[in-house]
Amino acid sequence: MKRKDVISSISNPQMKNLFLLQKKPKARKEQGLFVIEGLRMFEEAKEAGIVHKAYATEEFFQEKTAHQADYFKGLNCELVSTSVFKEVSDTKTPQGIMATVRTTEYSLEDILKDDRAYLLLLEDIRDPGNLGTIIRTAEGAGITGIISNKSCVDLYNPKVVRSTMGSIYRMPYYQAENFAEVLREVKAQGIEIFAAHLQGRVYDTEGSFTGKCAFLIGNEANGLSNESSKLADTWIRIPMAGKVESLNAAVAAAILMYEGARQRRYTK
Repeated sequence: MKRKDVISSISNPQMKNLFLLQKKPKARKEQGLFVIEGLRMFEEAKEAGIVHKAYATEEFFQEKTAHQADYFKGLNCELVSTSVFKEVSDTKTPQGIMATVRTTEYSLEDILKDDRAYLLLLEDIRDPGNLGTIIRTAEGAGITGIISNKSCVDLYNPKVVRSTMGSIYRMPYYQAENFAEVLREVKAQGIEIFAAHLQGRVYDTEGSFTGKCAFLIGNEANGLSNESSKLADTWIRIPMAGKVESLNAAVAAAILMYEGARQRRYTK
């Protein structure tokens, strides 16, 4: 580990770059880096070997190295004063550790090549917490890949990253330049597209989701565009009681993904 003097000014170029990476998708794309915070996110990134540079408060550094001398072995770690760390942190109660992490690029071919493809297709998901929760849930439900359109919130937005709780390191993700064209390619690969739609049929038909398939989920407020809806093979809806018309996008996606996971569990 390369150890340097303590960074004690928010004007330090590295601190300015951390701010930039947290605020600007363009900077993240150009540098191929994003920012993570917290012990769990850091240790998972360290285990995966994708940490570019670590930033720790003196207190965190001393506590960790006192119990495990080689905790930062092989890493370039900068020490940051507690006051500066709090200013650069994107969380209310920082844990004293953050890092820049290398982004992972997946191609459309990577996403579609699975013989048992089980995909999630996202259109205009704007809330960072929703996207992060969807990614985390997708990993748990066995989704093999996620495809989004360009209008979705940036994958490496700090709030998205935190909400994934580490799933961002493992879930294959592809952002489509032309979403409609990609939906056509998904269908061409024999992957059946089920669109979550208020005018759809009740989804709970046993065996519907056991083949190669994908769930198409739309914007939190407006749902799916007409163009995307028309490209789906089947429109489905979640059964509702009372006067509830629809659910939060992340909740709806979770229900569908786990229903599919339940059906697929017995058809391997």
